[in-house]
Amino acid sequence: MPGSQAARTPIAGMDHRAEITLEEASATGQASRMHIREDLKRMRCAVLLCLLAVLLLALPIAYLLAGNLRAPTSCPQVVEERSSHLLKQRAVAAVTDTLPSAEKPRAHLTVKKQDPSGAVGRHLPILQWEDKRGLAFTKNNLSYSSNALVIPVSGDYYVYAQVTFRGPSDTSIKTSSVTAIITKVTDSYPEPTQLLTSTKTLSEERNNWFQPIYLGAVVSLEIGDKLMVNVSDIKLVDYTKEHKTFFGAFLL
Repeated sequence: MPGSQAARTPIAGMDHRAEITLEEASATGQASRMHIREDLKRMRCAVLLCLLAVLLLALPIAYLLAGNLRAPTSCPQVVEERSSHLLKQRAVAAVTDTLPSAEKPRAHLTVKKQDPSGAVGRHLPILQWEDKRGLAFTKNNLSYSSNALVIPVSGDYYVYAQVTFRGPSDTSIKTSSVTAIITKVTDSYPEPTQLLTSTKTLSEERNNWFQPIYLGAVVSLEIGDKLMVNVSDIKLVDYTKEHKTFFGAFLL
């Protein structure tokens, strides 16, 4: 009987140790699961923060892209007109740049005796010119017709004119100023457009006076444009010398 009791005592101790080991393992497993859950929560938070950051960065980029896409469609006609104008300019430049200077359109007209009936309606009188004699010429299709220079090719031209006014032979004519204007007329817009203009005030002493007015500038012209010179009083224009009153243009 004592021997059997001794034998049972070690067995009971072993059962007790086994129970403790199972409890420790269970506690360790619960701790591991808690750590895993915490790690998963942290990962979810990190992913959500990353997604929010990407969205915040993507919003301004999307707004800029949408603005760039809308800009051309909001004014397609303007874009087309600009593109057409640029292509036209390049084509004209390609043609004119290949021309030697001697082959570019140019003309120089000189004064001749004027017809006082040169006024047209409410507009100022138009000067008439000599285009063949003396210093006058027209070359390379820049022609003179109906008191106007007719532009043969689109491009940038230097346009100039000098009009010399002289004291009236008729002392009853009284004027305080004289005006010269270079105007342009196109088929699409019949009303003359003033390109260059100048007015000079006359002095009190009006006996045998002379007043020259010079105009000159680079202007962009289209094929078919017509250039002419208008004056305030055609009776006061000095037509005695061709170097006093003249008119011309040449393609640059």
